[in-house]
Formats: sequence, structure tokens, C-alpha cells
Amino acid sequence: MPYVLGIDIGTSGTKTALFDENGKTISSSLNEYKLYQPRIGWAEQDPQDWWKAVILGIRTVLSESGIIPEKIKAIGLSGQMHGLVMLDKQLRILRPSIIWCDQRTNEECIDITEIVGKQRLIEITANPALTGFTASKIIWVKKHEPEIYEKAYKILLPKDYIRFMLTGEFATEVSDASGMQLLDIAKRNWSSEMLSKLQIDVNLLGKVYESQEITGKINKYAAELTGLKEDTLVVGGAGDQAAGAIGNGIVKSGMVSSTIGTSRVVFAYTDKAVIDRKGRVHTFCYAIPNTWHVMGVTQSAGLSLKWFRDNFCNYEKESANLIGTDIYEFLNKEASMSKPGCEGLIYLPYLMGERTPHLDPLARGVFFGLTSRHKKNDMLRAIMEGVGYSLKDCMDVINEMGINSNQVRASGGGGKSHLWRQIQADMFNTEVTTVNSNEGPSLGAAILALVGIGQYSSVREACDNIIYNISSQKPIYDNSILYNRYHSIYKGIYKCLKPQFNNISNISNFLN
Repeated sequence: MPYVLGIDIGTSGTKTALFDENGKTISSSLNEYKLYQPRIGWAEQDPQDWWKAVILGIRTVLSESGIIPEKIKAIGLSGQMHGLVMLDKQLRILRPSIIWCDQRTNEECIDITEIVGKQRLIEITANPALTGFTASKIIWVKKHEPEIYEKAYKILLPKDYIRFMLTGEFATEVSDASGMQLLDIAKRNWSSEMLSKLQIDVNLLGKVYESQEITGKINKYAAELTGLKEDTLVVGGAGDQAAGAIGNGIVKSGMVSSTIGTSRVVFAYTDKAVIDRKGRVHTFCYAIPNTWHVMGVTQSAGLSLKWFRDNFCNYEKESANLIGTDIYEFLNKEASMSKPGCEGLIYLPYLMGERTPHLDPLARGVFFGLTSRHKKNDMLRAIMEGVGYSLKDCMDVINEMGINSNQVRASGGGGKSHLWRQIQADMFNTEVTTVNSNEGPSLGAAILALVGIGQYSSVREACDNIIYNISSQKPIYDNSILYNRYHSIYKGIYKCLKPQFNNISNISNFLN
């Protein structure tokens, strides 16, 4: 029986999982690392931390599973999108990676829009210039750190840096490359027009593959460090959202994935390159040839709950450690004690700015409607509901584009929460289901690896054989009505506060 590895280089940690040909998890390992924020709105990580986590993860699953390396036939890679990794000619890292949630590049986005043209930018890349995307990060380094940019030999995305470390190859694939804003989304390759206008040498970039294609083999160096067999195949893989959708079985029209991780994404499959001309949601190449996906992104979804946990939940932390359980079980129980709507307490989850539908890097988190009646449990539920309102914003735009949904599949860390799934069902007024695996992106990467080695003829065939529903939650009518009313207020709060977000940012910039 062949086995494959799925490796997901996430924001908080790297998940390494070993699967058999039926998608069954044999062993998995999660290894965390730090996020650095040198200034407000900045977010960086050390690529060497990712590599160390990958080495440890592979060695752990090999040891725990007892599977000999010769039986592992391929590796699929998934990873946080948009991150900028720069290498010099000696293949050394030039600076910490500026990752997806970094918001420093607002001025560079304005520059890109002026250089390329607003409509032409959307025609080529299917998206407006965004602070999260890689192109604006490249321009920022060129402008603010020219001595570093001059030394750049290769520019890679996070998972593609790991690919390089494993194989020595400089390569990427269509789903992740879509988020760099240098790809022609319709043609599924680098855009010569974008590169020319932004004066970025195409030789800085890796070769673009389809997601299930073989991109290289494990080299001797990586084999010695990880314990894998030299020449083990490595497929293209996918950006974390596309890989997570594959791992959730989103391979047909009408199916939508809602994933709560550090960020949160509403993800819809389409067989056409449908573009929102207002640029509120992203259209990217999907990890299936000749298909695309549309997604709306909430920057600080699980991050909002983690921020509250880390700063205000010491008692829950101690209690969870004492009895050996997950702290989020405590937080879910506390939040469930609050009524739907939290008696008018509304949370805006804009801790790291926002992408859909506002495209506003200056937006900030807000608790609105706080009274002396409210307690910690109300604030916890308000965070969950605030993320839900943001996702309803995403779903509304996707539906407006003519992409309808008859089933939402929930996944990610937040997808494990019965309460958070019910909030989604009520807000979307749609059935929310979960599937038989919660491995998400690592399973999606493994499925692409199984297709790459010919175990399945297509991604759809693999998903039909591996993934199925195991739970379902239907909307509660009264809650749906209530949430619709509060959602209108939620949208109005942002409109009222937008000028003040700009003002407070100006003060912060002046002080820095």
C-alpha cells in the first residue's frame, strides 16, 4: 500500500500528516513557531523556523507510524499564502518573511494601481492591489530596503521555500501563485505585462506547475535531515485555502467551504474565471486544472479568539492544563451560555485590518454596544458572531456574483466548534456540514500527491472516494431573523468608524 505525506506550513505552526491511499491519517505532528510584529500592522516570520518544523514533523510521523521511508511515494505541500521569501545567490535568506497578514504596503498598493491601472489590474490578476499580496511586498522591499532587493536571486512563497529545501528546485503552482498578483489568472502563468510594468525580473520567480504535477524529488541533503528516502516525489501542492478546500471535498458547483483558522475564508468552486469587478473577493486558479475558485477572507478570525484567550483567559488556561483538555472546549462552553445576539454586543474582527469586503488595512477591532450587563461569556460569543458577520459579508458578495451554494462544509480549528458551526448555519441560512477528516490542508496536499503518482485519475475521483459528510446542522429560523437584523447594524458600524480608523492610523504613524 502506498503512503503519502501532506505538509501544511501554517501561520501558527506546521502540520505534517502521513496518509494511506484511502486518505486515512496514520500519524500527524504539529510544530509551532513565533510570529514577529516589529511595528503595529507588521507581521513577519523566520523561514528557518518553518524548515525546522518540517524536519521535526517528518521525523516524528515516521517514528510514530513505523512506516518505512520506502513506502512513502510522494509529498504534497500546502502553506500560508502571499508570504515573501527572498534568497541571495548563495541561497541564503535575505530578510525575515513578510507574511500574508502584514499591512505595511498600503502606499505600494496605490503605486501598483497607478502603474498598471485599476481595471487592467483586475483583468489580469482578477484582484485589486492588496496589502496582503506578494507583489506589494516586493515593491516595499525594493523601495525601503534597496540594498536587500539588489541581492535577491530568487523570490519564493512559504511552501515553495520548503519545496526548495526538500528538492533544490525553484517552483510554485497555480493556486498559490495566484495570490502573488503577478499571475495571469486566465492563462495560469506569469503575466509578462505585470512583471514588465512593475520592473520585476521573471528569473526571480520559480516555474509554474499545475497543483498535482511532479515538481521535484527529495535530495540527499533533505533525506539525511528528515529520514525520507532520496528521490521521493514532491508534487506542486496548493496554497492553504485551496488545499483545505480539496481536503473538504469542494470539487463541484454548489459546494462552499467555510474555514476558520488564523484567518477565515468562504471558498466557492467555479469552472469559469468569474471576477468581482469591485474587487471585494478574490478569484484565484484552483488546484484542479481548468477550474478557479472565489474566496472572501476575514483577516482575524481564529486570531481574534486566540488574542482574547491569550490576554483574558488565564483561569481557563490553568483549568484546561489541570484536567488535560483543550482550552477551546472551555471557551465554547462559556460562549454558549450567552444568548444569540449577545443582547446587542457586536464585535468587528479587524485586528489586522480587513480584506472582504472592505479592503481596508487600517480597520481595527471593535466591541460595540458594551453595557454593564455584559460578561466575559458575552464577549466570547460576540467574537464568534463577529467573525460570522464578516463571513456573511463574504457569502453575500459570492452570491451576488451568481455563485450559489446549497451546502457549506465547515473546517479548520473553528469548524470543530458545534456553536460556531450553528452560528454559521443561522447566519448563512444554509445547512452546514462537516466531513470525515479534520486534517484540512494537509489532507488536500496529500490528495494532490496521490493524484500525482497516479493512484487516482483526478482530484474529483480522489475526493469522491475519500471524503464524505459525517454531521449536519440546519439553520434555526428565529436565530436567522435575529442575525439578519444585527448584521445590518454590524455593516453600519464600519461605515461610521472608517474615518476614525484613518485618523487613529495617522496618529500612530506620527508617533512611530
